[in-house]
Amino acid sequence: MTDEAASGLRPEPAQHAQLWADALGQVLGQVSGSAQPSVALGEAPAKLAPAHESDLWIVSACSGGLRGEMSLRLAAPSVLRLAQIFMSEPAAPEAEITPDHRDAVVELWRQAAGLVASALKANWGEVQLRLESSPTAPSWSASASAWLRAGADPGILVELQLSAALVAALRAEKADAAKAAASASAPVAAAPAAPAAASAPPASLQAGSAKLDLLMDVELAVTLRFGSRRLLLREVLDLIPGSVIDLDRQVEEPVDVLLDGRLVARGEVVVLDGNYGLRVTEVAPAGPLP
Repeated sequence: MTDEAASGLRPEPAQHAQLWADALGQVLGQVSGSAQPSVALGEAPAKLAPAHESDLWIVSACSGGLRGEMSLRLAAPSVLRLAQIFMSEPAAPEAEITPDHRDAVVELWRQAAGLVASALKANWGEVQLRLESSPTAPSWSASASAWLRAGADPGILVELQLSAALVAALRAEKADAAKAAASASAPVAAAPAAPAAASAPPASLQAGSAKLDLLMDVELAVTLRFGSRRLLLREVLDLIPGSVIDLDRQVEEPVDVLLDGRLVARGEVVVLDGNYGLRVTEVAPAGPLP
């Protein structure tokens, strides 16, 4: 990985982004019949277009040995160029982007995802990557960002956003690898027996505590749920400013606190300096609340 790629990005997300860069270059090379160098960047390229409603968003969900989410944002010029390469069309920057172009780009990334899953297998075992296009940016907050560039500058530019869950999983795997390497290189020496009362905590607890310390600075998106309601399509279409939707929860009932869609606590709404807040009244000790 180049200095430019490593700058401004932590090692774990940088390595993951480079896997996607390598896969993108390999797919483009196979389709075009010529080498298509692709690199992961730790800082946003100067020529990257700002977010626009015409952007193509693709969300990748990891399951299996590695869990978390990642999004890919492609501006219109990158969508068009990728589609033209994948569909063997001549380069025409002025061409209009069609639904077929967008579908072709999603399929290209699905092929790249297959290569990434194979590369991940060595460290995480079987990993499933499910890619779907999205009309807008994902609702979860990004914990880390990276950028891919394929071809000559400015080339094809892609913005990656990694969820807190995925970053945490990547960091946890690194901690396991470091622990295994330290154990393999440490000299073996006989230690005197210690009294039972003064014995150290079990190794499993020490390892778990060390791994947890690595994750303490990971940002997690928390959602408050006041209630829910199922609407018919015609009811949604009839919504206008001023419409009132009745929820399935009374005013005096506690509000749910959701973490990655899981119910982890409940509480009551308060107002702090003009902002909404939540006073936690119930926390799940282990697993979600009923």
